[in-house]
Amino acid sequence: MNNLKILQKYIETKYRTGLKTEEQLRNFQNARITKHMQFVLQHSVFYKNMYQPYMNEVSSQQWEQLPIIDKKIMMEHFDSLNTAGITKEQAFQVAFEAERTRNFSPTIHNITIGLSSGTSGNRGLFLVSEEERYLWAGSILAKVLPSSILKKQKIAFFLRANSNLYETTKNKRISFHFFDLLDYFETHIKRLNEIRPTIVIAPPSMLRKIAEWKEEGHIHIAPKKVISVAEVLEDLDKEYMQSVFGQVVHQIYQCTEGFLATTCKQGTLHMNEDLVYIDKEYVDKGRGIFIPIITDFSRKTQPIIRYRLNDLLIEKKQPCSCGSPFLALERIDGRCDDVFIGRGKTTTKEISLFPDFIRRAVMLAAVDIEEFKVIQHPNLFIEVKLKIKRDENRSSIENAVGKELYRLWRDAGCERPTIFYSEYDILPSEKKLKRIERILS
Repeated sequence: MNNLKILQKYIETKYRTGLKTEEQLRNFQNARITKHMQFVLQHSVFYKNMYQPYMNEVSSQQWEQLPIIDKKIMMEHFDSLNTAGITKEQAFQVAFEAERTRNFSPTIHNITIGLSSGTSGNRGLFLVSEEERYLWAGSILAKVLPSSILKKQKIAFFLRANSNLYETTKNKRISFHFFDLLDYFETHIKRLNEIRPTIVIAPPSMLRKIAEWKEEGHIHIAPKKVISVAEVLEDLDKEYMQSVFGQVVHQIYQCTEGFLATTCKQGTLHMNEDLVYIDKEYVDKGRGIFIPIITDFSRKTQPIIRYRLNDLLIEKKQPCSCGSPFLALERIDGRCDDVFIGRGKTTTKEISLFPDFIRRAVMLAAVDIEEFKVIQHPNLFIEVKLKIKRDENRSSIENAVGKELYRLWRDAGCERPTIFYSEYDILPSEKKLKRIERILS
């Protein structure tokens, strides 16, 4: 019965024929959200109380007019927001025990408990019912599998924590192999050679390491599909991995708040608008940079309605050639917290420098840069870590990077920053890699 539910959702997602135009998509979303809201207002005390003054907007489907919440509000009202009667204390207790023991199977009343990595500064919880796990599994298999669900696949999945959510994808034809990012590299190499996965899913920092092992002859795998998750996929990493694996590197954009986007066959990242409604809060409309406000109309246990994420996305200016009406992204730019701050030359006003500007400046400097990290410290000092092909060129490359960054600050009307260089000492770990990072304190 469980496999049947997954198969039904797989077929519905993969072969949905009624969403060819933007109008069809909006009609579909309105119908789903209207039905979803009826459930939420009956079962979530938090939303029922919050939406009481906004019933006209709910009934007239004016979703953009409803109040916005974020992680802080969700966690403050966790007990009354979720519809499973699970308290924040109970959920944290199960989640932290799972982290400690590395056993991620325990549930509360058959509800899977998950813990976010806390890259935004505070850890979040997610609750997923058994029914929602099957729907998620069917959706992700439809969007991710390189061929039919009937063909055998071996999936190697690298992440900080396993979950019942991921294990739900297992069946007779699909074997799921969790790789704990806390394990030794030697263990990963041995298991990869034993399993020979057809699909590899990992954060970009780990995927790059796997590509290096393949290039150096330590592993002998030929996956049909390579998928980046959890971290921002930088062009420099993507190009290297694509050259080693000989294929497009795909992406999954998923977080505590939902399964938000996947790449199409063309390699373009599309928001999963058959699962979530996206409103855009533009921070730079000319460049298409926005913060997504999401409404997930498939999750009932922990409703996510008008939820402001802490991510910066860049919309694609030209439609994707795949023909999908789903919103196409140029890239995920990073976290709002990682926008650099410049001090104006002629005013005390702070000037924002988006992550995309920083990475472009670094990549324009030299072709010999293999990996990088740029950090803005609280005193506005800029730290640069560079991994380069030939160390004898380090001095000239550092000078070139400095010139590009100084030019960026100058063109933005900012005071010249103080830049210093340190050793590139970054390895894949349980902590998400951010190549552009602003340290707040």
